[in-house]
Amino acid sequence: MESGMDSRITVTELRVRGFHLDGYGHVNHARYLEFLEEGRWAFVDDHAEFAAALAEGVALVAVNLNIDYRRAAVMNDDLVVETWLSRLGGRSGGVGHRILHRQSGDVLVEAMLTFVLLDQRSGNVIAFDGEWRERLAPLVIER
Repeated sequence: MESGMDSRITVTELRVRGFHLDGYGHVNHARYLEFLEEGRWAFVDDHAEFAAALAEGVALVAVNLNIDYRRAAVMNDDLVVETWLSRLGGRSGGVGHRILHRQSGDVLVEAMLTFVLLDQRSGNVIAFDGEWRERLAPLVIER
């Protein structure tokens, strides 16, 4: 994590490899989804509030993803994926993402994921109230 970075933001570093590229020599758009997912798993690892939930049989389920592609990444680019909890609603939450080019600081991708927490035993969506709001509200960063 960068010095001075908010501890609620998880930073994941990746290097672009040949298998990430499309026929034009750019990172394929579908690979960015994998980079974002890597960031979300790292966020879970960094925040016991989510890790404990997954251990209790709760799944974080993506229900919508909006991505703005700004600039292409190419072979050997070093990327930084920033991931944070951006909102908590009644039954859904938001995860914000940015993918930056490490050397230049240019923003390559901005994305917003809407998710629900699903009780895997009952199949029901878990509301963000009571204990869940207490656990997760301190992580929210509105950017």
